[in-house]
Amino acid sequence: MVRLWMTAALLAGTGPVALAAEQPDPVAIVGRASRIYRSLNSLQADFVQTIEDRSQGDTLTSRGTVIQAGNNYFAMRFTDPAGEAIVVDGKYIWQYTPSTAPDIVYRNPVPTDPVYGVNFLAQLLDRPQDRYRSTYVGRDTISGRTMDVVDLAPTGSGLPFVQARIWLGTDDALPRRIELDEGSGVRRILVLSRLKPNAPTSKSTFVFEVPSGVRVIAPPG
Repeated sequence: MVRLWMTAALLAGTGPVALAAEQPDPVAIVGRASRIYRSLNSLQADFVQTIEDRSQGDTLTSRGTVIQAGNNYFAMRFTDPAGEAIVVDGKYIWQYTPSTAPDIVYRNPVPTDPVYGVNFLAQLLDRPQDRYRSTYVGRDTISGRTMDVVDLAPTGSGLPFVQARIWLGTDDALPRRIELDEGSGVRRILVLSRLKPNAPTSKSTFVFEVPSGVRVIAPPG
């Protein structure tokens, strides 16, 4: 379900990463981020995401607002491309991309993952001591906020990337930038801003209304 958190674009680049004199423990940094994130009822943010396909020489950028509430409620609504959305209502995943398929919306059942559901950040941050080789890269600054930068290399299968680099706030431990090397020349960069932990959400946030004249494509059964 990494696609739910990673479906397009980039933000202004950050400055060079500065190594600290005494490098902190990267496992402890990610572990703290995991505990804080899992303690939230919800997290809302503006996003800018980039997909770079170096094998094709293509770069795709998108932006909008994303909100996650628990493991199976998620809404990613795009302002660019306008009108596009990925919504998880607890039962189904709805994906609508009018820029490429204006007459079709795809509906699929939520995966039966008892641990993470469709909560990509929970999956990314969980149990770093067991699931990654972690390396502390250094300190950086994003929008005036000091960040710890950590590289994560998966030690097993099951994750849709071969390498990750994450920027975590030194004050609140929340992620502001995530870079994923997905292999085969594909790199994704997700930058989050205007984060709102425990933002109030209504049930309508996670309801997808099928536009008039649009056909729903769903698997049989």
